[in-house]
Amino acid sequence: MNKWYDHGLGTGGNGLDLIVAMKKCSVREALELLSKEKDFFFFQQPILKKPKRPEIKILEMKPIQHQGLIQYMDARMISIQTAQRYCKEVHYQIIGKFYFSIGLQNKEGGWELRNKYFKISSSPKAYTYLKNNADRLIIIEGMFDLLSMAELYPNQLENSDVIVLNSLSFLQAVSELFENYKEVELYLDQDESGRMHSKELTDRYSNVKDKSDCYIGYKDLNEQLISIRKGKEMIKKIKKLR
Repeated sequence: MNKWYDHGLGTGGNGLDLIVAMKKCSVREALELLSKEKDFFFFQQPILKKPKRPEIKILEMKPIQHQGLIQYMDARMISIQTAQRYCKEVHYQIIGKFYFSIGLQNKEGGWELRNKYFKISSSPKAYTYLKNNADRLIIIEGMFDLLSMAELYPNQLENSDVIVLNSLSFLQAVSELFENYKEVELYLDQDESGRMHSKELTDRYSNVKDKSDCYIGYKDLNEQLISIRKGKEMIKKIKKLR
């Protein structure tokens, strides 16, 4: 379709925009590059209609109890008690086939769905807003950041309002809420996209703080949690061998 979209950055455009983004150059420089390079080309706009995304039909939501999902939580070092507090076991249908996942509901009623094999979401797509009538707002990227924070910093989570973005593309809409809080803490991924957005927001808002130094050396909170718990398990095994 001669279009692109980066779901991590929440931005997109046409082929020329892509070259500008990848080469970090101006539009003029991109045009000069196109005139010199034979390897760059653009497809013509197709006449065919864009294929529809398969519809996810939610069938049932209930407390997490399936052993497969409990084992998946164990692998991510999330206790079943923590998972049940924030999530549901969601059964759904896609093109006549039936599936089940851990589900986190967003503010519009859609679901973020995760299991060992799938990472999808049902419509409508939106961010998740957990309100505790607090003057501090915590911003995290995804479901497992929420669950990992509940394992690592439960008191901090319980004494704050929390927004799970479910996609960085919702940061713009979420930023309109910052003025309602005394403090806004960012726990975005330690990758290029997360660092870029954290810097932009801390530069723009005086009440926003980048808290990613809490898990420095790790991509996100869940990676940190897994590392800590595996380390403790290894220590226990070594002590038993002595």
